[in-house]
Amino acid sequence: MDELAHNNAPGSRNEKRWEDVLELLGAGINVMSTINIQHIESLNDVVEKITGVPQRETVPDDFLRAADQVEVIDLAPQALRDRLAEGHVYPAARIDAALSNFFRLGNLTALRELALLWLADEVDSALKAYRAEHGIDNKWEARERVVVALTGGPEGETLLRRGARIAARSAGGELLAVHVAGQDGLHEPHPGALTAQRSLVEKLGGSYHQVLGDDIPRALVDFARAANATQLVIGVSRRSGPLTALTGPGIGATVTRASGDIDVHIVNHAAAGGHFALPRIGGALSPRRRLAGFALTVVGGPLLTWLLSTLRSPESITSNVLSYQLLVVVVALVGGIWPALCAALLSGLALDFFIIEPVYTITVAQPLHLFALILYIVNALLVSYVVDQAARRTRKAQRAAAESEMLATVAGSVLRGQDAIEALLTRTREAFSLDGVRLSTEGHTVCQDGAVTDPTIRSIIPVGTRATLELFGPDLEASERRLLAVITAQIDASLEHSNLAQTARAMGTLTEADRMRSALLAAVGHDLRRPLTAATAAVSGLRSTDIEWSDADREELLATASESLESLSGLVTNLLDVSRVQAGVLAVSLSPLDVEDVVLPALDELGLGPGEVELDLPPGLTPLLADAGLLQRVIVNLLSNAIRFAPADTPVRVSASHFAGTVEIRVTDHGPGIPEDRRDDVFVPFQRLGDTDNLTGLGLGLALSKGFVEGMGGTLTADDTPGGGLTMVVSLTAASTPSSQEPA
Repeated sequence: MDELAHNNAPGSRNEKRWEDVLELLGAGINVMSTINIQHIESLNDVVEKITGVPQRETVPDDFLRAADQVEVIDLAPQALRDRLAEGHVYPAARIDAALSNFFRLGNLTALRELALLWLADEVDSALKAYRAEHGIDNKWEARERVVVALTGGPEGETLLRRGARIAARSAGGELLAVHVAGQDGLHEPHPGALTAQRSLVEKLGGSYHQVLGDDIPRALVDFARAANATQLVIGVSRRSGPLTALTGPGIGATVTRASGDIDVHIVNHAAAGGHFALPRIGGALSPRRRLAGFALTVVGGPLLTWLLSTLRSPESITSNVLSYQLLVVVVALVGGIWPALCAALLSGLALDFFIIEPVYTITVAQPLHLFALILYIVNALLVSYVVDQAARRTRKAQRAAAESEMLATVAGSVLRGQDAIEALLTRTREAFSLDGVRLSTEGHTVCQDGAVTDPTIRSIIPVGTRATLELFGPDLEASERRLLAVITAQIDASLEHSNLAQTARAMGTLTEADRMRSALLAAVGHDLRRPLTAATAAVSGLRSTDIEWSDADREELLATASESLESLSGLVTNLLDVSRVQAGVLAVSLSPLDVEDVVLPALDELGLGPGEVELDLPPGLTPLLADAGLLQRVIVNLLSNAIRFAPADTPVRVSASHFAGTVEIRVTDHGPGIPEDRRDDVFVPFQRLGDTDNLTGLGLGLALSKGFVEGMGGTLTADDTPGGGLTMVVSLTAASTPSSQEPA
């Protein structure tokens, strides 16, 4: 049963066709039907806003949702318009009106989106009903935003491809890759690895980000939350089992605990737990590292003392001392100088109290033993000092590498086409973990990134002499401010480049204006010369006393002079009108007008008869708001162009219609038309699309018409004529908006 929303004929059993379907379903008969999206009851007001047409035939939503199956028959808007233009939907007489009213490209695109959204909502409702029926309470994410953590190691490609597959499982899934450069050794062990992985991210349709942070797990989770991520993909630790037991849980375990409602995927890879290595020291030792050193002292010292005291013998004194020395060295490597000093003192006391005779007393019988204990502590201090210095040097090296990587990321963003200033602000906020960044000049915001609603501005950094950079978030360290100075220099250079580009555009405008003036002079010199020469010659001949003119000759000379002066007057009037339009001083007096009161005088002015122009002006058409004189000149110009290009055996058609508060006048011809890429050119003054004859004029007709129509608050556009040709569409505001019907 077709057209589910239509009304039945008067006197039928049911008023609505969908009510007939209810009876058929009640009788056990399956029904297949069709309905247009604009006829769904809940979308009635939305459709009217889009199309301007209220729908009087609608179907209740609950009736549609009760269907066993709903299928969308989707056709691209332009494809539907092509079918209309080819005559597959409406007869030829109704094609033009349909394309210019309900079946506009924008209307069809919006209706298509409504249909897809309505079906998506229906699928979501069905999913909720299924979950309720089966008692499923846990959260189901329909769309995913997947963040992949990159360390710069060889496992990055594996993680990225896994993250891309997770994102691809959801419609509209998004992939983000992030590299955290910080103190715990998250650096690039293989040259060029991050560069290759960044390229892979782009191939997979994702985006690459880099942040600086001392606490890598926290930085990862904070970035994921800021990006509103649903999934976080990280790799299994590359540390071996003994090292994990020595230094505690790694980044993966910490991220999992801190992730909250973000799902964490820990992906295995070839480099996981490959070999034993000392913990990487990527920067100055953090409080966490120092606490680990103290914990190792407190736990490892008593265990070692218990073991050595159990195996104590007179011959084991050397191995006992070396065992305590090893403990101090390991503590120094883990926690630095202060835990190592504590371990050295405690182990010296434990050695004297539990191992050296007499036991359970702290007695130094010989000065040589005291000297040995001092050497023991000095050794621990030297090892700790070396570890601390190495950590500081490594921190500087990794900081420099991270800064270089961030600047390379910014440069890459700009080279890939991102706005330079926007890319710089985004990377600045991410690198320094700021809440927001704003660039201002002379009190006006040029660009901003992140949350800048906090009235407290942590830092204000001058950017050259033309702008300031406002930072919202934690205070920056001295080393970070050095990097910020480099970034501000780049921002300053970008602002200068932008100013130069604006100046170039302004110069381009001046060049175009100069070109227009040159064209004007050339056109005036050419087009005014003919009528001036003809008028001058005619008047001079009439004034000549050497020739005796007959009455016929005299009449012909007078006609030539009159025609030339009239042409000259028209050209000067057009030039003055162009000047007024471009200066914005066009005098417009709007009043309600009937279309016939403008079109018919235009036909009389051109001397056109009924056979030359076909009129389609519906009776009772809503008046429009326009200036009668200006609109008549527009119609005259459009008709003149259409008649000049239309075939001799095909009349020009003038039609009018009312739609969504707008009255349209359409002047249609079946001539050669205008290529789509040249349609804007016809509205530029002195453009004649390659015409070289002397009858074309200055090329001001369409430029003037567009200026007149826009001065009256309307639009003038060029469109294709179904079957070939050009249709010029004048759209003006309707004087009133009566109810209208959708085309049948």
